[in-house]
Amino acid sequence: MESLNFLLSVFLMGLLPVVPGGAPDIVMIDDMPLSPPVIASRKAFPSKSLSHALSASGVVILDIRSGQAIFARNEDRKRPIGSLTKIMTAIIIAESHKLDEIVAIPSDISDTDGSTASLPPGSHFTVGDILSALLIASANDAAETLARFHSGSSAAFVYAMNERAKSLGLKNTSFANSSGLDDAAQWSTPRNIAWLALYALRNPALRSRMSTAKASISSVEGHEIKLEHTHALIGKDGAVVAGKTGTTALARQCLLSLVSENGREYLVVLLGSNERYADLRAILRILRSFLV
Repeated sequence: MESLNFLLSVFLMGLLPVVPGGAPDIVMIDDMPLSPPVIASRKAFPSKSLSHALSASGVVILDIRSGQAIFARNEDRKRPIGSLTKIMTAIIIAESHKLDEIVAIPSDISDTDGSTASLPPGSHFTVGDILSALLIASANDAAETLARFHSGSSAAFVYAMNERAKSLGLKNTSFANSSGLDDAAQWSTPRNIAWLALYALRNPALRSRMSTAKASISSVEGHEIKLEHTHALIGKDGAVVAGKTGTTALARQCLLSLVSENGREYLVVLLGSNERYADLRAILRILRSFLV
């Protein structure tokens, strides 16, 4: 029965092969209810205890093997998502370009707002290296560079982002920029972000970067930039396999984490948190006690 449930969830999540740049034939995400998980445990999941322990106003915890939620809070409420936006940016680039393509850094890239990797204007990096800056260091200059490289302009790339969201069935998601800066037209929900992340993590190029604690990239001209993952627990807590952060004034602290416990993987989405790592540690404690 578990094998049947897994195959069904793989179909529902759109994890079957898709044509790069095309619209996959998947069930619309918002039509899919969050269901009780298929987990080998005789205990009821301590939802009430976990709810009291979390500061995040929007939460989803998905059991990846079954594709079902074991905990959710305000999972369909729209809110700012900060740099979790970069997951969509990365998907579009990974689906459309080879990692060894060469990208020229725009001459005005130093004007980019927010956190950056200090990409030197006029230098040249591979797509793979700029994706590393995007997903490891959450660099806004990497997002802007990739947006212009792919679409010719930031506005055209935002259109591509919203079209890709529609094709993935993300009805409660809207993008206004490639990096996640606060904007009235930039929002999503915990559930939409969870499904977007599941889709992204099936791509080895994206998963490897979301799992890398430290890296360095070099331009064609020889300029080296060291990168450190913005997710504080990557490489420091063995249970945290991959992740992505997001922080803005309106979004507050956001955190996406792929965690592994007792041979099972779970995806944790935290939006609007006051203490995202305290929230994640509380989730890990309860998961560990629940799965014993």
